[in-house]
Amino acid sequence: MTDPRRIRGFELWQDHLDRTAQEALVADLRQVVTLAPFFVPVTPGGRQMSVRMTAAGRLGWVTDRKGYRYEPAHPSGQPWPPIPDRVLAIWHEVTGLQREPDCCLINFYGKGARMGLHQDRDEGDFSWPVVSVSLGDSALFRMGGTDRAAGTEILWLHSGDVLVMGGAARLAWHGVDRLRHRSSTLLPQGGRINLTLRVVAQ
Repeated sequence: MTDPRRIRGFELWQDHLDRTAQEALVADLRQVVTLAPFFVPVTPGGRQMSVRMTAAGRLGWVTDRKGYRYEPAHPSGQPWPPIPDRVLAIWHEVTGLQREPDCCLINFYGKGARMGLHQDRDEGDFSWPVVSVSLGDSALFRMGGTDRAAGTEILWLHSGDVLVMGGAARLAWHGVDRLRHRSSTLLPQGGRINLTLRVVAQ
């Protein structure tokens, strides 16, 4: 396992997952999605997001007209499936923590999907890091600081990359500008899966 590259406080574990590990992870996620199907989230203002979403773990992050929050169940009313062991192993490897995440948010980016600049701040304790895992098509990731008015940098995230946002970068603004469609053959129809692991501490 190589050491991470540090960019603006973010830790990039480049090529952390080889192709075999990525394929095994996708197979695990397909089982999760069978139990908790993807849905299209809506912002509190009523705007439909361009990603599709689901989750695994004790809690799942959701957004709708009621606001941004964590819930113990999928919109169908069924509890979220457990976080796959392979996903938990990544968390432990890159954070060194014994504490497990409460939520594994699973976002699917199809062609044209993006994610505007935002902070991950719906959790109860910001001392825990956030871990992001990229699978499938490459994404142009934009990262800033804790002040939205500060400048940003861009970085291509590729399939198998893992990014850790902790310390000074825990509340950094970040987002996905666009995908490089069909840049990966991991997903038969193209697209990108992003896993975001968080301790909610509530």
